[in-house]
Amino acid sequence: MSNNIKYRVLGVMSGTSLDGIDLAICTFIKKENWEFKIEKSDTFKYSKLWKSTLVNLHTLNKELIEETNIKYGAFLGEKINTFLGNEKVDFISSHGHTIFHQPENNYTLQIGDGKTIAKTTGITTINDFRSLDVLLNGQGAPLVPIGDLHLFPDYKYCINLGGFANISIKNEGGITAFDICPVNIIMNEVCKNLAKEYDNNGDIAKKGKLIAELLQNLNQLSFYKEIPPKSLSREWVEKFINPLIQNQKHEDTLHTFCEHIAFQIGKHLENETAIFTGGGVLNLYLMERIKHYSSSEIIIPNHTIINFKEALLFGFLGVLRLRNEINCLKSVTGANRDNCGGIIHQI
Repeated sequence: MSNNIKYRVLGVMSGTSLDGIDLAICTFIKKENWEFKIEKSDTFKYSKLWKSTLVNLHTLNKELIEETNIKYGAFLGEKINTFLGNEKVDFISSHGHTIFHQPENNYTLQIGDGKTIAKTTGITTINDFRSLDVLLNGQGAPLVPIGDLHLFPDYKYCINLGGFANISIKNEGGITAFDICPVNIIMNEVCKNLAKEYDNNGDIAKKGKLIAELLQNLNQLSFYKEIPPKSLSREWVEKFINPLIQNQKHEDTLHTFCEHIAFQIGKHLENETAIFTGGGVLNLYLMERIKHYSSSEIIIPNHTIINFKEALLFGFLGVLRLRNEINCLKSVTGANRDNCGGIIHQI
């Protein structure tokens, strides 16, 4: 076990909504409890070429996927070098970008080759946090609850609104967590049809009209009746959501999908405090609807936490991996046992 009680880590995150690469230099200090500080952060937007590559990669053959894995690792390494400048960190902790997530087949793939990142930056790199849990018959997701438990102990509920909405719920026995529903993976895709990258403040959704039949069909999807542990994926969206929203007016789809998200999230929030993070928090109309369906006190933190909480938490997963401490909980993922995921690439 590493006995250091202070770590300076670069957390790297790329979410399914393809907003860009989130980079955050984070300091973690182990006292009686863990303390943290985000010292420097930034998001590098993807070029049109990289966006197109990542969106379509799952349709290509194994050789091209592996080739892109290496190229993407080099790309991440170059962005990291630019971001760090003269800054020093103990190690890099990178989530990578999810191409496949099929826990039912014991398979998940996040590209961004760790060895290549380490070679490009000259810094020890930890990546591939999900594979071990999936091999242990777990969902491999969500991974952030261990960070919610240690770094955000004052909140009963921690909800992140990214490509998908996921929730951590603290209870006497520890913590449970699961994916709730799709968010930006759908919303941003619909916005593309309106020549927008995203719905600024939710203004487009607010002007739309409710499609009652669509809302009913969305809320009746069997996933919402399943008992956790459970997780969502691009594959699930393509199979179950995309057919429902085809041939609808885009403004009305956004309006209806906001209602769907808010209803699904509201079901899980009963009194007490709920902290919200992720890009979806900036959709003011969506947050208004979530408040409508929830009886919790909703906390919106500062913009750094909103935008970089996942990068922060993957930095923390790397710290736990380096210390050989559990960073993935069977109570969350349904794996055969608690485990310590992540591959360390040393220089």
